[in-house]
Amino acid sequence: MEFSWGSGQESRRLLLLLLLLATWEAGNGQLHYSVSEEAKHGTFVGRIAQDLGLELAELVPRLFRVASKGRGDLLEVNLQNGILFVNSRIDREELCGRSSECSIHLEVIVDRPLQVFHVDVEVRDINDNPPVFPATQKNLSIAESRPLDSRFPLEGASDADIGENALLTYTLSPNEYFSLEKPSDDELVKGLGLILWKSLDREEAPEIFLVLTATDGGKPELTGTIQLLITVLDANDNAPAFDRTLYKVRLPENVPNGTLVIKLNASDLDEGLNGDIVYSFSNDVSPNVKSKFHIDPITGQIIVKGYIDFEESKSYEIIVEGIDKGQLPLSGHCRVIVEVEDNNDHVPDLEFKSLSLPIREDAPLGTVIALISVSDKDMGVNGLVTCSLTSHVPFKLVSTFKNYYSLVLDSALDRENVSAYELVVTARDGGSPSLWATASVSVEVADVNDNAPAFAQPEYTVFVKENNPPGCHIFTVSARDADAQENALVSYSLVERRVGERALSSYVSVHAESGKVYALQPLDHEELELLQFQVSARDAGVPSLGSNVTLQVFVLDENDNAPALLAPRAGGIGSVNELVPWSVGAGHVVAKVRAVDADSGYNAWLSYELQPGTGGTRIPFRVGLYTGEISTTRVLDEADAPRHRLLVLVKDHGKPALTATATVLVSLVESGQAPKASSRALSGAVGPEAALVDVNVYLIIAICAVSSLLVLTLLLYTALRCSAPPTEGACAPGKPTLVCSSAVGSWSYSQQRRPRVCSGEGPPKTDLMAFSPSLPDSRDREDQLQTTEESFAKPRQPNPDWRYSASLRAGMHSSVHLEEAGILRAGPGGPDQQWPTVSSATPEPEAGEVSPPVGAGVNSNSWTFKYGPGNPKQSGPEPKKQTQVSFLLRRKGEASQPRQ
Repeated sequence: MEFSWGSGQESRRLLLLLLLLATWEAGNGQLHYSVSEEAKHGTFVGRIAQDLGLELAELVPRLFRVASKGRGDLLEVNLQNGILFVNSRIDREELCGRSSECSIHLEVIVDRPLQVFHVDVEVRDINDNPPVFPATQKNLSIAESRPLDSRFPLEGASDADIGENALLTYTLSPNEYFSLEKPSDDELVKGLGLILWKSLDREEAPEIFLVLTATDGGKPELTGTIQLLITVLDANDNAPAFDRTLYKVRLPENVPNGTLVIKLNASDLDEGLNGDIVYSFSNDVSPNVKSKFHIDPITGQIIVKGYIDFEESKSYEIIVEGIDKGQLPLSGHCRVIVEVEDNNDHVPDLEFKSLSLPIREDAPLGTVIALISVSDKDMGVNGLVTCSLTSHVPFKLVSTFKNYYSLVLDSALDRENVSAYELVVTARDGGSPSLWATASVSVEVADVNDNAPAFAQPEYTVFVKENNPPGCHIFTVSARDADAQENALVSYSLVERRVGERALSSYVSVHAESGKVYALQPLDHEELELLQFQVSARDAGVPSLGSNVTLQVFVLDENDNAPALLAPRAGGIGSVNELVPWSVGAGHVVAKVRAVDADSGYNAWLSYELQPGTGGTRIPFRVGLYTGEISTTRVLDEADAPRHRLLVLVKDHGKPALTATATVLVSLVESGQAPKASSRALSGAVGPEAALVDVNVYLIIAICAVSSLLVLTLLLYTALRCSAPPTEGACAPGKPTLVCSSAVGSWSYSQQRRPRVCSGEGPPKTDLMAFSPSLPDSRDREDQLQTTEESFAKPRQPNPDWRYSASLRAGMHSSVHLEEAGILRAGPGGPDQQWPTVSSATPEPEAGEVSPPVGAGVNSNSWTFKYGPGNPKQSGPEPKKQTQVSFLLRRKGEASQPRQ
C-alpha cells in the first residue's frame, strides 16, 4: 500500500492535529494515590502538581483547583508547593460501608488553556472498629430438667471493617454447665450456640452468668462482648428464710414520716408463686408499734408513720413474718429491735424565781438581785445546761446549786453614769449543735444622794448700772445635780453676811427655785461699787448636799450727780467777791472756782467755762478749762469797768452732761487798797482757815526744832563715843510724811512722823495736806483744808476698784488711765491738767502710783503712793490693815509740773 503526503499546507495541518491529539491524550491522564483512613490533618498524600507536569508558578495564575463530588474537603492541595494532603477526618466505613474497595475521585481543573485531570485516592482500611453484638445482654430461661447436650443457638457479632480486620473468633467464659459451639465456613454446619453438658439445679445455681467474647483479626485486635444471663426454673419446695433472726436498728427521734427503718430480706428457694414472699407484722405486735411503723408487704421495708419521741419511748420491738404464695404456704419469722436515739430537740427553759429591784447604787458587792432556775428535757449531754450573762455589766451569775443560778452585783454602781441595765441571761445546753434560750431583765439603779449641786464655774462677775429699779433681775445662777428626783431638786439661798452696817439681804435676794438674783433696792455706785456675796445651792436629798458660788456685782457708774461747788471764801453760796488792783498784768490769777463731782470717770471729769457777759463788752478775764482758775487775759486799763460779774459754768463729761454755775464778783481797786481789802477779806472770810494755817506753821516749826535738838544730841553723843565727825547735815531731805487709809476709805494722818521736814531745793514747805480719795486735791491751803474737813465729816464706803487697773475702770467709765496717758492737755491756750480718776487707796500689788482723786482745780500737788509697810506685794485689801501713803508737799503758789 502506498501512502503519499499532500501539499505542504496540508502537511502542516495534519501535524497540528496530531499535536492537539497528543495534548488531549496527555490531559486525560489519571493519577492514583492511597491514604489510610483516620489519617491526621496535613498527612502527605502525593505531589500532585509535579505528577501532573505543572509548574508551581502556574498554579495560581491558571486557577488551579480540585473538585470532589460529595466528598467535601477531605483532601486539599497546597498551592505553594503543589502537595495533596489530608484536610479533614476520613472514615472508610462512612465512605464506602462494607465494600472491599474504597477510593476518593478528584477532578483537577486548570485554565489558560483549559485542562482536566482525574485523580483517584484509595482509602486503606485500618482496624478501627471492634466486633459488635446486637445487644449487650441476652437472657435465657432453661428448666433444670433439660437433658444434657441440649443446644441453644446464639447470634454472632458483626465488624464494620473488611478483610482480616473483620475475621472474628469467639470464646466463652469458663463455667461448669455450658460449652460453646463455634461456626465454620461450611454453610451446612450449625452456627454459633451453647451446648448443655451438665445438669442444672435451681436450688444450687438459680442463675448462671456467662460472657461471650468476639475477637477480630486486625492488629491490634479488637474485641466485643455480650453477657448471657441464664435463669434456671424450679418448683415450690422451700419455705421463706430471713437473713437473720434478730435485727437491731438505731433510729434518731423526730424523724419525718416515711423514713426507712430497715429493709428485711427473706429468701425462698422456690420460684414463681412458690417463691413469692409477703411480709407482715406478727399478731403479737402491740398497737403502739403498729401506730408508729408500717411494713411494705412486697419489699419488706419498715418505714416510720408516727411521731418518734425519745422522751416517750426509748426502744420498740417488732416481730415480722414472711409467707410465700404456694399451694401450701410456708412462713418464716424474725425480730426487729428499734433503739431510739436522743436528739437535742428541747430548748433549755429559763425562769426567774425572785427579783429584788430596783437596786440602790450604793448596794454592797455580792448583793443578790435575782434567782434563776434552768432545766432541759433532753438527756445526757443534751440536757446539761450552762448559763452566761451579757458582757461588760457590773453583774455576774453564780451557780448556787443544781440548775439554779444567782444574779449578784459584781462591781460598784453609779446611777449617774448608767441608770438602768438590760441584762440578757443565756442558757445553752451541751448538744451538738447546741440549743439556747434567753431571758431578759431590766435592772434599774435606784438613786442615792451622792452628788452635790454643781455650778458651771466657781465665780461669776455681774455688771449692773446704778439707780436700777427695785426688784430688777440682775443675774440667774444655775446649779446642776447629777442625782434624780428629790435628790436633784435644787433650791437656792443667799449666804448671809453684812455689807457695811447693813445685811446682805437688804440689797439682793435670790429666788429659791429659779435661782434668779434680784436687786431689792436701787444701787448707788457712789455708795457701793462692788457687792460680793455667795449663793448656796442645796438639793432635797437626805442628808442634803450643797455648794456655793461667788457673785461679784460691780455697780457701774451713771452720771447722776451734778458738779457740787465748794463753799466760797466770801459772799453767799455760789458767789465769790474778789478785789483786783488795776496794776496787775496779764495772767494774774484773781480767783478760783472749786467744784467736785460724786461720780467717777468721765462722769466726774469737770471742765470750766466762762459765760459771755450780758453787756456785750469784752471781759478781760478767762477761766482755766480744767483748773477753774480765773486769770486776767491782758493788762487792765481805765476803759475796763470797775466791777465785773463773772458767771462760770461747771460741766462734767457724762452723757448727758450735768452742770452747775458759780458767780464771781471782781472789783478793780487801786494798788494801795488791794492789800487791805484782801486782808479784810482774809480776816473776815477765811479766819478759821488762816488760824489753821498758823497752827500748821507753828507745828512744823516746833517739829523742826525738836528734830534739830534730837539730831544735835545724837551727833554730840556719837562724837563723844566714836570721836568721829558727823557725816549728815542737820537739814537733810526729810522722809515723806505717811498718810493712812481708814476702813471707810478717807485719808488721815499716820502716827509715823518726822521731827523735821526739809526740802533739798529750798526752804521748808508750808503746806500740809490730808485728803479723801473721792474729793479733789488743790495746790492752795484753803482747798486742802476744806477737803480734809469734808473727808472727816462724811466717811465713805471702801472703794472696791482694787481688783481692776485704772485702764479697766477707764474703759468701764469711758475714761483714760492716768498712769498710761500721762497728762491731758487742754486745747489751744488752755492749761495742763492731770487726768482725774476715782481710784481709792487700794493695795494693788502692781500699782506704783495712783493718780489724784477726781475733781476740778488740780494744779497740782504731786505725790507718790507706796503700799504696805515695806511689803510691795499684797494679794488684796484686808479690812483691818491700813494703807500707808507718802507724799511730797510743795509750797503754795509754786507752779505745778505735769507728772511724766
